[in-house]
Amino acid sequence: MPNSVRMGPDMQANSVATTKHYWIVVADESAAVVYGQERKNGPLTSMFTLENSEGRRHTGELISDRGGRAFDSHGQGRHTMAREKTDPKRHLATIFAKEIAEKIGHAVHDGSCRGYALIAAPRFLGLLRDALATSVKEEPFLSVAKDVVDKDPKFIEGLLSGS
Repeated sequence: MPNSVRMGPDMQANSVATTKHYWIVVADESAAVVYGQERKNGPLTSMFTLENSEGRRHTGELISDRGGRAFDSHGQGRHTMAREKTDPKRHLATIFAKEIAEKIGHAVHDGSCRGYALIAAPRFLGLLRDALATSVKEEPFLSVAKDVVDKDPKFIEGLLSGS
């Protein structure tokens, strides 16, 4: 199922590309809320939300069945054909992190993003940083490892001013 993008109530589709903002990206494996600030330490404006509905599912719901089986004529005998066991939730989180990084990368490259801050769940922040390393050469001006995607903008502003 594809991820969805929702525009914030204070932003119109064309204003995101034409106004230069500092982006504040608040994310975890299942959602990312991108806020804008016209100046650092200014009020936050909700720009858009990305949702990864698959990120909320349990691992058992994501796995269809066990890996295939094979027989060797020499050696171990019967074994699974899967070479590496990848956690499906981590795989989906990595894909979502790349999607977020692409959005940030496009905004930085087209000049609509002056700079960005990352506030992400600790378990997701590393994936997001890895994805950003290939999409954006500019480093975030702030990075906070906290799971606060469901908090209101005032709480996020407090985190920004306290860091």
